[in-house]
Amino acid sequence: MRAQYLDRMDIERERGITIKSQAVRMPWTKDGQPHILNMIDTPGHVDFTYEVSRSLAACEGAVLLVDAAQGIEAQTLANLYLALENDLTIIPVLNKIDLPAAQPDTYAEELAHLIGCEPSDCLRVSGKTGAGVEELLDEIVRQIPPPTGQAEAPARAMIFDSVYDTYRGVVTYIRVIDGQLTGREKILMMSTGATHELLELGVISPEPVPAKALGVGEVGYLITGVKDVRQSKVGDTVTNQARPASKALAGYADAKPMVFSGLYPLDGSDYPELREALDKLLLNDAALVYEPESSAALGFGFRVGFLGLLHLEIIRERLEREFGLDLIATAPNVVYRVVMEDGTEHTVTNPSEFPTGKISEVHEPIVRATILTPTDFTGAIMDLCQTRRGTLLGMDYLSEDRVELRYTLPLAEIIFDFFDQLKSRTKGYASLDYETTGEQVSDLVKVDILLQGETVDAFSAITHKDKAYSYGTSMAEKLRKLIPRQQFEVPIQAAIGSRIIARENIRAIRKDVLAKCYGGDISRKRKLLEKQKEGKKRMKMVGRVEVPQEAFIAALSTGDESPGKK
Repeated sequence: MRAQYLDRMDIERERGITIKSQAVRMPWTKDGQPHILNMIDTPGHVDFTYEVSRSLAACEGAVLLVDAAQGIEAQTLANLYLALENDLTIIPVLNKIDLPAAQPDTYAEELAHLIGCEPSDCLRVSGKTGAGVEELLDEIVRQIPPPTGQAEAPARAMIFDSVYDTYRGVVTYIRVIDGQLTGREKILMMSTGATHELLELGVISPEPVPAKALGVGEVGYLITGVKDVRQSKVGDTVTNQARPASKALAGYADAKPMVFSGLYPLDGSDYPELREALDKLLLNDAALVYEPESSAALGFGFRVGFLGLLHLEIIRERLEREFGLDLIATAPNVVYRVVMEDGTEHTVTNPSEFPTGKISEVHEPIVRATILTPTDFTGAIMDLCQTRRGTLLGMDYLSEDRVELRYTLPLAEIIFDFFDQLKSRTKGYASLDYETTGEQVSDLVKVDILLQGETVDAFSAITHKDKAYSYGTSMAEKLRKLIPRQQFEVPIQAAIGSRIIARENIRAIRKDVLAKCYGGDISRKRKLLEKQKEGKKRMKMVGRVEVPQEAFIAALSTGDESPGKK
């Protein structure tokens, strides 16, 4: 036994957050009557909402856990609305009541106000001491309805998750809706039409335990020995090949990536390993989207779509740890829609795809952000949102000292360091949640970085007109320090189209040609210097500036600005 038993990943244990949903089956006896509880522990962070939505589709009820020392966070609120949309029974619970800073009475009132129940209905538990846990399990049995389904109908089971096991291949997690699945029978995946033999099926309790069959409402796993990760699609319906169901279950809406970043292997020969690693992670994380791309500066890599910055960071860290890869990630950016004057439209996920020519308008995605904060920090948050081109939609006081602010913000403004800024301005008390609400027309431009007149595609960025100058100057200054000096002077320029907006020079390394000239006429020295000048000019015409790998990593790394302290 160990603490945080269900947090299997090293990253989860280090950061104290849940990244991956974990399904567990648990026996419980109430009033002498045995029951089986199938529970799913889901993440809470906004970037993993897709995991939560899939888990809610497989459940009958939800336990709303709120920290008795912190109160409701914006992301908890978002997940509560998701559960209400799915028409689930909700049991409000205040956890961590054993902490000295806990204020269960205050937060019970907040919770009751939100859900529309009495403060006395909020259960109080402590996962650490075990206080109130038995009462909570009894309430789950009493309030949440048992699963319904037709035991005699053809088998239908929904895949809600899957993992890759090196020895056994794909392990698929399912919830049986109708009928029954038994071991060693032939099964059919309804969306792909693939058929497999069931080598093993069982329940997770909390380790996998083989079983002979799975019936209506049961949650378990199945193994077919398939090694191809594309055969097991999350949201697909599994049925019996001999007696197939006529209609598949309603699956899930595909996750829409919000943030795009290029992932390139440091060593070009690792490209096939990166492709294989992404394939295996896709099985574990259905919200991942990727396609191959190449860059003149960085070679071959992938353009990867993420649900947010934390998602980006976790995936990158998992690729590096679990698959032993060394990666460069380019600066994150969002998807733009560019309309030209002749009416043609371009979808831009990478600054290098930004079209040249006469542009009519550029559309950028916008989000509706909900920020919960103590009232003392309202001014600081309003100031931050205003500088990020935000528009205030409204504010509500949840209690005397907590306020909810609603803003419309461009997604591009919050994917970089908005979360860090928010936390530092509110001493870590504010919480943020956001959802996309469409797009708006904005005054956006593409800033190119030129080295000796040549564009380096990896450093290009799409930014608002007002911020283009500061991006150009900071990038030029960064590169001046990072690129080693050449035999000739190298200009670094930032440009919008053909207009240069910033410039830095990397000074040339000069050989001391006057060392051998001691005494004598000045004209001798001048002659030698002129000769050197000619050589430098010729070198500048034919010389190419090689940007070292370290400079790319330092200039593009999102390490300084990443919200890694979530």
